[in-house]
Amino acid sequence: MSSWDVPPDYRRKWYVMAAVAMGTFLGTIDGSIVNVTLPTLVGAFNSELAIVQWVVLAYLLTVATLMLSVGRLADMFGKKQIYAGGMVIFTLGSLACGLSASIYMLIVFRVLQAVGAAMVVALGPAIITEAFPPTERGRALGISGATVSVGIVLGPALGGILLHYLSWHWIFFVNLPVGIAGVLLVTRFVPQRKPTGGQRFDFAGATTMFFSLLSLLLALTFAQRIGFDALPILALLAGFLVFVCAFILIERNSAQPIVDFGMFGNPLFSVNLITGFVTFVAISGTLILMPFYLQGILGLDSLHVGVLLAVHPIAMGLVAPLSGALSDRVGVRPIAVVGLLAMLGGYIAVSSLDLSTTPLGYALRLLPVGLGVGIFQSPNNSAIMGAAPRARLGVASSILALTRTLGQTVGISVLSTVWAGRVMVHAGGAIPGGATMAPSAVQIVALRETIDFVVFWVALGLVLSIYALWRERAQVAQRLAVGQMPSPSTFRKEN
Repeated sequence: MSSWDVPPDYRRKWYVMAAVAMGTFLGTIDGSIVNVTLPTLVGAFNSELAIVQWVVLAYLLTVATLMLSVGRLADMFGKKQIYAGGMVIFTLGSLACGLSASIYMLIVFRVLQAVGAAMVVALGPAIITEAFPPTERGRALGISGATVSVGIVLGPALGGILLHYLSWHWIFFVNLPVGIAGVLLVTRFVPQRKPTGGQRFDFAGATTMFFSLLSLLLALTFAQRIGFDALPILALLAGFLVFVCAFILIERNSAQPIVDFGMFGNPLFSVNLITGFVTFVAISGTLILMPFYLQGILGLDSLHVGVLLAVHPIAMGLVAPLSGALSDRVGVRPIAVVGLLAMLGGYIAVSSLDLSTTPLGYALRLLPVGLGVGIFQSPNNSAIMGAAPRARLGVASSILALTRTLGQTVGISVLSTVWAGRVMVHAGGAIPGGATMAPSAVQIVALRETIDFVVFWVALGLVLSIYALWRERAQVAQRLAVGQMPSPSTFRKEN
């Protein structure tokens, strides 16, 4: 008998939440805390930024390219083993990173650490979905989302403290106690669910998927420096198209594919993935530009910049659990639409930033954006996981995580390129030293035009979500007309 035939046991759900929260916290804080150390690592290893940046890039590329394969392996062999193994690998990788004697050793051990992170990040939503009943799924995923916000806020601050009082080694050593506690919690409280046997792993699909994602992520990463029209970038984008076409062809002809494309036939699953991608692009691309505005244009010091950049994640973290709990009661789609409306209003306000904006004015403009993301994200993630077949929760969870990663990468690359391009247009050509050396008035105009693009982008996501809400309500009304009355729980899930 497979695990899908056994009624779920929800008695240990909050212990499971604690275990997953530790993994989520580690994965989130590790990204933001390491970014702070890059200048220190340049001096510590007597290296240059072009090499040291691979401490971050190698980690991100490894996580993104492995997540879908991890999800499939979890559906084949069980999520507990994969998740616990990921925590162990991440913790050992952190220890090895802290003991690294050269920059190249550090990069290699960051790849090891990233393998563990991929196993953890990809499966967190799936484990939570199994641990909580459907009526509490939104609240649970909202709490998990709040953990992400805490990691984002604490990362830079904790990194600065550790660098000031200790050394860069402790940026990695700080993961050890949390990682050990997480392993113990997972081993003790996450239930063992054995999937149906006789499954096979699609190595051909995994290989083509790996190279397609690697080509795309490398193109998006390096295009920020050399432009999307550079020959290496065009070659990488062409490679992405070739590999992704091969992946789709292999998957459609595979008896046991990594990604079951039939899942995308569910409108609730597909629409929420698309709108989730839209929000990740908008948020990541915007926040990468805000430090340049606050420090380079308004002239604020690093302390004030750090505080103001925390407005969005704090707002998101406060509202996400409440939004998730509310969506469990009234339905997913209406709450998601409200969240996108708040985001849209916030970005319209952000587009009015200028040379005389005060710190309070900045915070009041960004506050609706953070609230909107928090309102939107929990029910959206709940809808994605709730719409996935139970036997495919691992893959669905990894697709959700990959959507977030790709959205962040695309947002940072595309919006920073748009901003730099608009600066060049208004400055009348290339600027020695880059776009940040342009006059403040020019940078402001380019920033506002870039935010206008974000407003249009979020509005598209809102229109799509409203259409999906209308379509689902129409389907419910049609079933009522023919006497097929849906249950209240079914109605909430569909709406």
